[in-house]
Amino acid sequence: MTDDGPALNGDWDLDPAHTRIGFSARHAMVTTVRGSFNDVAGHFYADPEDMTRSQAEVTLKVASIDTRSRQRDDHLRSPDFFDVEKFPEIRFVSTNIEEVGDNAFMVSGNLTIRDVTRPVTLPIELIGVQTDATGALRAGFEGSRRINRRDFGLEWNVPLDAGGVLVSERISLEFEISAVKREKDPQG
Repeated sequence: MTDDGPALNGDWDLDPAHTRIGFSARHAMVTTVRGSFNDVAGHFYADPEDMTRSQAEVTLKVASIDTRSRQRDDHLRSPDFFDVEKFPEIRFVSTNIEEVGDNAFMVSGNLTIRDVTRPVTLPIELIGVQTDATGALRAGFEGSRRINRRDFGLEWNVPLDAGGVLVSERISLEFEISAVKREKDPQG
């Protein structure tokens, strides 16, 4: 168990202002394009004494995609990619959280993109637990995982004259999560 185990116990809410859930992909086989979702919501319950009771859920609003290019963002929102009008959210719901080492967790669950749900396992590292300047208990986590975008119905691509494709099929998911512990209800 981690040194932060007792502090980690309980209910937590993601702090969207300090959380980044993003991605990176190869473009034209020679550069990397990075992006993130600016509208992030989620929560988790941690029980370091019995990790089988721990659970997590995260929802991303696809319309909030941001790659620093309006044209690219509009294309990613279109039916060619995420089809935000039909599928406005990306959702992850955990099925198992396992502590695999000091400050290291494997979070397994179901990832839904474009109404396609697939099981994924995400390696997540606990960076630490601290009381912030407002007195709230805050926990930080980081992780990354590669997935094949075609597994989720993201098929669009253009072949390049010299070989290869415009957008890589393998996408790296990137997690930089800040969560704030819910205060206990004084009534209960």
